[in-house]
Amino acid sequence: MADIGDGIRDGEVAGERTAAQAGIAVGPYAELTFDSEGDADPATLSAVAGMDATDLLVFAHGWNSDRSTATRLYDRFFTPFPGLVGPQVRLGYVGVVWPSIRFSDEPIPDFDEPGAHMEPGSGPELDPGTRRALGDFWPGRRTELDRVAELLARCPESQAAFIEFGALVRELAGVDAVDGDSPAAVPLIFTADVLEVCRALTLGLAEASAPQGGVGAADPAAGDTGAREVSPGDPPRALWSGAKELLRQATYYQMKKRAGVVGERGLGPVLTALARLRPGLRVHLVGHSFGARVASFALRGVPDDARFVRSLTLLQGAFSHYAFSDRLPHDHDRGGALGGLQRRVDGPVVACHSRHDTSLGVFYPLASRMAGDSAGLLGFDERWGALGHDGVQAVPGAPRLTLDAALREGVPGAGCVSVDAASVVRRGGVPSGAHSDICHEELARLVVSAGRMGR
Repeated sequence: MADIGDGIRDGEVAGERTAAQAGIAVGPYAELTFDSEGDADPATLSAVAGMDATDLLVFAHGWNSDRSTATRLYDRFFTPFPGLVGPQVRLGYVGVVWPSIRFSDEPIPDFDEPGAHMEPGSGPELDPGTRRALGDFWPGRRTELDRVAELLARCPESQAAFIEFGALVRELAGVDAVDGDSPAAVPLIFTADVLEVCRALTLGLAEASAPQGGVGAADPAAGDTGAREVSPGDPPRALWSGAKELLRQATYYQMKKRAGVVGERGLGPVLTALARLRPGLRVHLVGHSFGARVASFALRGVPDDARFVRSLTLLQGAFSHYAFSDRLPHDHDRGGALGGLQRRVDGPVVACHSRHDTSLGVFYPLASRMAGDSAGLLGFDERWGALGHDGVQAVPGAPRLTLDAALREGVPGAGCVSVDAASVVRRGGVPSGAHSDICHEELARLVVSAGRMGR
């Protein structure tokens, strides 16, 4: 990791210059850029270290295919803050940029122009934007991606085509030999019968499309989405929608692994080094989707006795709702991946969740279940729930509040708290629902409240 002290001497006003270049209306603003291994771009460190600020608001994006989409998100989310923080706070804004991907059919409310993405039901083929994004996400895999795109465009009715597609997706995801994984550690979604997986994912699409979130409420025309029996010699054409979801899940699998690495090996150590240079600096972490995993796993890279992280706000977090549990309800010998690490935050860990988020309410538990449950691919089990779907679970004493109550009465000064944000996080279409509907002043006010930065 680069010496941040050198950056302070070299770039006193880098934050303001970066804000203008990035199109961010607030300032000072700077970016922390990490690669997939968690290594930081040294050029981005100096701008953060040189900020004239008492508090840093550090936001890690979720799925985005390029820097411009991330900075548009940051600009939109940061805009209300100058009018919300008190005069004692000089707020610096930091955008974390890390390699992730968003399919073009996962719109961000208020961001995408009409027609900028494929409409639901337009078919499983990859649009040009998604194809380009996949090339950036998996560089050097053009041959495999071209064949994947060809199969999704043609939708051949043959078992052999599905088997080939599944093999290509496994190769792209790198699950055959990832970090010395044993076969048992490879997610079931990549090793089970590909037709059964595609059928489960196609049914998940039908569930996400249903008016009340249930397959039974779906349009009868959706009866051809894989609900009928699949014979090995005659896979239904409609299951190629599920095949596209399998490709999407492969990118999620990669992003999930990257997010943990970037947080633990990248963001956490960088912030720790910064805190040593600026002992009085207060850090407020915010993360969306897989970026919530980046922000949370940064706590693994923070010393036990550190007190510079003053709040952590997780917006539609795409990781387990048991992450902060010391003991899992279904396995008392194990804890969550971040069990007890909320104690490294000198303030609250606020987890926002919404029932309108079908990405986390339908597809996250489906994919998580496929990570090792041999009992079957369908049917809900609370073991596989996401933080952004139903909040923090199995952490004793963690209160649950509505957004209105949290804004009216404030949030606790420490520990985990779940906030039902469905009153504002509610817009979006298939397949992700309201997963990206996070740019609301109410959520900015919640971050200010959690960080005790208000007037």
